[in-house]
Amino acid sequence: MSRIAFALLFCATCTLAQQIPPTHVPQLKLEWNRFYDYGAMTEALKLMEAGSSGWMKLSSLGTSVEGREMWLATINDPAGSAAETKPAMWIDANIHGNEIQGTEACLYTLWYLLENRERLPRVRELLARAAFYVLPSMNPDGREFWFHDANTASSSRSGKGATDNDRDGLLDEDGPDDLDGDGSITQMRMCVASGGTHIIDPDDVRLMKRVKPGVQGTHIMLGQEGIDNDGDGAVNEDGPGGYDMNRNWPSDWQPDWLQGGAGPYPFCWPETRCVGDFLRAHPNIAALQSYHNNGGMILRGPGAETIPEYPSQDVAVYDELGKAGEKMLPHYRYMIIWKDLYQVHGGSITWAFENLGIFGFTNELWADAQYGGGSAGDQENSQKSRLEWDERMELGKNLRPWTAIKHPKHGDIEVGGFAKTSSRVPPPFMLEELCHRNMAFTLYHAAEMPHLEVPMLSVTKAGAGLWKVRAEVHNKKLIPTIAALARKRAVVRPDLATLEGELKVLAGGIISGPVHDEQLERQEHRAERLQVPGGVAGHGRVILEWWVSTADGSAPRGRFTYDALKGGRVSETLPGS
Repeated sequence: MSRIAFALLFCATCTLAQQIPPTHVPQLKLEWNRFYDYGAMTEALKLMEAGSSGWMKLSSLGTSVEGREMWLATINDPAGSAAETKPAMWIDANIHGNEIQGTEACLYTLWYLLENRERLPRVRELLARAAFYVLPSMNPDGREFWFHDANTASSSRSGKGATDNDRDGLLDEDGPDDLDGDGSITQMRMCVASGGTHIIDPDDVRLMKRVKPGVQGTHIMLGQEGIDNDGDGAVNEDGPGGYDMNRNWPSDWQPDWLQGGAGPYPFCWPETRCVGDFLRAHPNIAALQSYHNNGGMILRGPGAETIPEYPSQDVAVYDELGKAGEKMLPHYRYMIIWKDLYQVHGGSITWAFENLGIFGFTNELWADAQYGGGSAGDQENSQKSRLEWDERMELGKNLRPWTAIKHPKHGDIEVGGFAKTSSRVPPPFMLEELCHRNMAFTLYHAAEMPHLEVPMLSVTKAGAGLWKVRAEVHNKKLIPTIAALARKRAVVRPDLATLEGELKVLAGGIISGPVHDEQLERQEHRAERLQVPGGVAGHGRVILEWWVSTADGSAPRGRFTYDALKGGRVSETLPGS
């Protein structure tokens, strides 16, 4: 290559290099390949607040059963209007103590918004018109118990209020026992001379295999690791807590004997009560995301078959959001709770929509298919696939070898099996992708909250001293200012369109019908303050009209304002004012 050609190539390379922006170095270097217990979560929240220049405010909604603060982070532009005046999104996680990774998704969302509030135009635009309320852990007691006590992958869902699960008059007296002290509740097996139901899997000595009927096994499985602490013949049947905070919400709440874990009445637990109080006190919340942890699902209501399907206008909104989510979240399925999963009475997202008009989803943040990108298969093959994954990708971290112990009832037995970190939580090296994809879906949902504008505001002379004022309000986004179900149930205040200034309103109302056959639906009383019961549909419009007069017959001077609880407020000065 000649020197001239080399020089040209070098210059071209330098020019290209100058066009590639440098790698963004985060201001706050939090780690996204680890899980945060309550103390670490609190520290991360306080660090973000301290470095946010006023964009994030940390407050406590209340305290849990065991006295832990329920930290709420509010993200809002400090140079703009108050958060309560804007459409807002609520994000929560960890309502079940063992469903931990939703907390990291919440922390990641806060971190991402703060890091990119000036760097990414779409984040900047979203934060200019919307606020975020983020509760990283709705069940801090259950979270702390999962981290620092022995559990299975599926325990403990509950909070820590003491309950009598076995109805023997005692509270929490027979929980799991970590017999080998490894921090996980695994399985117990015992070798027997006859009558065995299982054998050691000939393909892998670490697994057990059930024998076919009539075949003699070498072992019997004794269930979860533990002992009969209260002498009632059952093991681990009355551990800490024992209720389900996602069955404790007022919409379609059912008593405990019909819906297990529901508690004695809705909002009986301090954690759910303080969240419910906040949501009811903030009618500007238009969208909601609740993070759970297993199954790879994007869930919406209704929660029970007895609840009618939502109005078609609302279903269309849910469908567009949910189907987009399937594309953004590999191996996730958009589903209806009762129809595609199971019935849930008294669930949080169904209450939020059916009683407060908030469009909400529950995301189940992990799917077994994400292990290697394939199907989970049947239980036996799933265990083998999971073990193969654990061996190859996590170097055996999640399987506890069978260990001999002396059991007070059974004598010589062994304990072993999959640890609490298996199956329901992602491997830490996959956590950041999980957080980012779910955050992106949640921000996509937030970006479709109502965004109002006034493309037309006109004043025309209609006669001697008489003027006609017309305003057109558009919603640029998918979510309506009032859901169809909310209008039907009258659970959201109508939107308000007001006209005020140096004028007297003689009549006013909403324009309906096609352009060639418009009709004015007059409001009989206080026409200067029109109620719009249906709000503004997604990608829809509302036209308002007033007939006004002025004291001297001149053109009216004043201001038009459209105020939607879930869509914010837009205001324009009348032309000529």
